[in-house]
Amino acid sequence: MRLDLSSQIVLNKISSKFYNPTTPVERYEITRMEKIPTDIFPSVVEGARHIAAQIAAKIIERQQEGKSLVLGMGTGTSLVPVCEELVRMHHEEKLSFKNVVLFNAYEYYPNTKNSKIKSINQLSERLLKHIDIRPENVFTPDGSLSQDEVQKHCRQYEQEIERHGGIDIMLLGIGRNGNIATNLPGSTMTSNSRIILIEPTTREEMTLSFGSHEQVPPCSITIGVKNILAARRIYLTAWGEEKAEIIQKTVEGHITDQLPASFLQTHNNAHVVTDIAAAGKLTRIEHPWLVTSCKWTDRLVRSALVWLCQTTKKPILKLTNKDYNENGLSELLALYGSAYNANIKIFNDLQHTITGWPGGKPDADDTYRPERAWPYPKRVVIFSPHPDDDVISMGGTLRRLVEQGHDVHVAYQTSGNIAVGDEEVTRFMHFINGFNQLFADSKDQVITKKYNEIKEFLIQKHEGDLDTADILTIKGLIRRGEARTASTYNSIPLDHIHFLDLPFYESGKIEKNPMGEKDVRIVQTLLQELRPHQIYVAGDLADPHGTHKKCTDAVFAAIDEEKNNGAEWLKDCRIWMYRGAWAEWEIENIEMCVPMSPEELRRKRNAILKHQSQMESAPFLGNDERLFWQRAEDRNRATAQLYDDLGLACYEAMEAFKEYVPL
Repeated sequence: MRLDLSSQIVLNKISSKFYNPTTPVERYEITRMEKIPTDIFPSVVEGARHIAAQIAAKIIERQQEGKSLVLGMGTGTSLVPVCEELVRMHHEEKLSFKNVVLFNAYEYYPNTKNSKIKSINQLSERLLKHIDIRPENVFTPDGSLSQDEVQKHCRQYEQEIERHGGIDIMLLGIGRNGNIATNLPGSTMTSNSRIILIEPTTREEMTLSFGSHEQVPPCSITIGVKNILAARRIYLTAWGEEKAEIIQKTVEGHITDQLPASFLQTHNNAHVVTDIAAAGKLTRIEHPWLVTSCKWTDRLVRSALVWLCQTTKKPILKLTNKDYNENGLSELLALYGSAYNANIKIFNDLQHTITGWPGGKPDADDTYRPERAWPYPKRVVIFSPHPDDDVISMGGTLRRLVEQGHDVHVAYQTSGNIAVGDEEVTRFMHFINGFNQLFADSKDQVITKKYNEIKEFLIQKHEGDLDTADILTIKGLIRRGEARTASTYNSIPLDHIHFLDLPFYESGKIEKNPMGEKDVRIVQTLLQELRPHQIYVAGDLADPHGTHKKCTDAVFAAIDEEKNNGAEWLKDCRIWMYRGAWAEWEIENIEMCVPMSPEELRRKRNAILKHQSQMESAPFLGNDERLFWQRAEDRNRATAQLYDDLGLACYEAMEAFKEYVPL
């Protein structure tokens, strides 16, 4: 069963020569904008194997010399795949770590000797307890010291590194604001190990490892940029779309203390290792025509012309031969004969993505429409990772599908229970208790007993404590109720609402369990039951908490299983990917765009507002201060504005989709 198909989606169908050049000359040509050597791999697994193999080779080399290898490591989630590969090599290839000395790059502060909230505990869970490294060879900053002792401790930590001969290999992830270890924006190139206040963006990222945002300690003891740059070799890892922008700035931008990772440009043996998604904003991937000759596909031509319009601030049909020549696109003039021919071609391509009939228009010529006219009506399944992603991401399209007579089902893949605040539980428990007093004269002892148990737990609850099964159930019921209310508002029958409660989500923590076969079978059973003509699935893989990707992988794996089983229904089914509150499709990747009037946009907002627990008090709004309905409206208006700027059409708002063709 293939459980990671989303990582194999390469939206622009990038030629391998752009991420795997075969000759030094070819590599020099396509990487000339890059100031740090960058290796791009088709998948996270391949990238992690590359780094692990380099580390293993150095460990073995030092073993043969009778010497130690000094390894520095952070504990970011991007290092997890590398740790998993090192653990595999230890068990399957007998790689020994007895000669490895490890220095933890940072530790949370303050904590206690027995605190569970330590980065060294994370490192132990992911790597140390699974290999044969000697305990006396593992070093970490001490977060239990008083502030008066921290500075002296930092100097001693640096001296310990020097006593072992300095760091041979430093393995780091990169934060969304460009931090390395916890050297945050403002850190200088000469900064030493020190205590540092953790700012909001980094705190938000750290919630993946803790029960709540509030539980992340306020500070960190980190090795400094100077200590990192003193390492003989540095690997910086990044995976996924959410890291694409920061990787581009790190690798191709200017050196600045506002982006500490950019200091790696000064190191003579630093390497950035990414998958294609994280490299998506590098020039050779996003704008390859600026570094080399291209094999021009329709998608690449569209991407180039949209870029040219934005560069020249002109609509498509006003681009001239001069615009093409002055901006490195003379190849397209040779290919199409003139700017006019290229302009018309791409204008028509983009115009044909616009449709007010997302389910197809019956009795209409569908030659140039994104969706086929028949069958009509279609059975439609909208997969929603959380119980509100359907209305946030495609609320206008969902409503239009219903109004145009299609048989619409919504499948909520997870309970969303951890994203409900305790105050919501208290509010609902007050209602239940009051209902019991008014209508049962407090005689229902089950309600009374449960009410008292939950009330007492919430009073005694400390930050980071996991909720009881009862509380998680209540939080799930709250979200179910909101989803039903929103679906009813959109005229979807209650028997067309499916709560899948995929098991991977039910960890009780922000960090979820791996998505597995059990999750896939639940999705597959629903697909076999409904045999849809259209499937909508989350393509927003930049979701910082990772739930969207796992939910999408579950759907793709279920479709893959059905394809392998020769399912007849799949031959007459199209799969559309939407994006949610975190990002939008680039216009060159949009294959269907559904316009909304001001009234339709208002109705979409009303549906989102039915999810009251996800408004101001929602625990995971992220680093974006806008509420989800505000993000959705801004995103949809921005898409419409882009179409308008290109001279295509002028609408209030638009929702965009990309077709997924099973691999």
